[in-house]
Amino acid sequence: MKITALLCLMALAVPAAVLTQKDDGLVQRARQLHFSSIVLDTHVDTTPKLQTEWKFAEEHTTGHVDLPRMKKGGLNSLFFSIYMPGNVTGPKAVNDAIERIAAVHKLAHDLPEQIALCTTSDEVRAARKQGKIAALMGMEGGHMINNSLPILRMYAALGVRYLTLTHSVNTEWADSSGDKPKHDGLTDFGKDVVRELNRLGVLVDISHVSDKTFWDALAVSKAPMIASHSSCRMLCDHPRNMSDEMIKALADKGGVIQINYHVEFLDNAAAAYYKKAEPYFRELTEKQGASLDPSKLRDQIAKQIGPPPKISWERILDHVDHAVKLVGADHVGLGSDFDGAVMPEGMEDVAHLPQITEALLRRGYSPADIRKILGENLLRVLDQAQRISSGQ
Repeated sequence: MKITALLCLMALAVPAAVLTQKDDGLVQRARQLHFSSIVLDTHVDTTPKLQTEWKFAEEHTTGHVDLPRMKKGGLNSLFFSIYMPGNVTGPKAVNDAIERIAAVHKLAHDLPEQIALCTTSDEVRAARKQGKIAALMGMEGGHMINNSLPILRMYAALGVRYLTLTHSVNTEWADSSGDKPKHDGLTDFGKDVVRELNRLGVLVDISHVSDKTFWDALAVSKAPMIASHSSCRMLCDHPRNMSDEMIKALADKGGVIQINYHVEFLDNAAAAYYKKAEPYFRELTEKQGASLDPSKLRDQIAKQIGPPPKISWERILDHVDHAVKLVGADHVGLGSDFDGAVMPEGMEDVAHLPQITEALLRRGYSPADIRKILGENLLRVLDQAQRISSGQ
């Protein structure tokens, strides 16, 4: 989640997408494929809403994700992000993280016929067979472990199945892509964190980390790693994205890059715009504080620097294509950043997801490879990590 993501949180969603109407039979084949697949998103920032009066089971006209729109879009498995800013540390970070985890548990408890809390691929598949949404959890930022391996173990026991080593600032043991290098990658304790994640069967997530932290984690981890919500640096030169060399190395170890939909990570024009907008964003938020109206914030910034560039949702497919050409369809997936980022035009909410399957078919992908990208690759990596944990 980026601070610039607040620019879109109050924007009205465009009505749910319908697949392109063409009479060649591909549309119906795409729908059948999409709605019969495990469709898994590794990064959804809807979690804070679960701690409010907002209703997950009701359809909304703002935001990106709720249960009715998930059903329209065929999203049947997701990682709820356990997130808070990197400057929230110490006991408060632990307390807040537990409360956020508890909100996901409560969601599954309150909607037992529709949502199943899952920690393994077998549980995800069982939920799918029962017609339920598989709810998993990923922790976005190592600052929430408060420099404690026992706390990390506690999170794993509560169901967390990946840890993003850093968020947008350095931790005391790892460098972030959004901060000035402090540790030259991972400290010795940071390497212990990676080893403990391997022991617990929890995925090591390298989205948000510095390049050196990535290479250090790759050298230490015995299990495949993931980038839960990152795109390709070759197509959009942003430090949050992965270089071709990194994508290849991740895949060589069996890992998966989950393509992020945030416009700032999809296109250089959008990256330049939001970099220019950030000082204005900070100034406006400091002036308005708690009275900030996110629905007006974009207009205020646009008056200063002009409107943002229009980025098409098909840019997501360009990043998928690039990664597949580098490392094959076994190592690419989807990590939207829904409810935590600015979506491209045509991907305004989760109901638009079937467009991705149709577009992949039109680009010549086989049904088997599309199923991998939609979710099977991530389940494979989770399986591998848990087998390594159990000594198999």
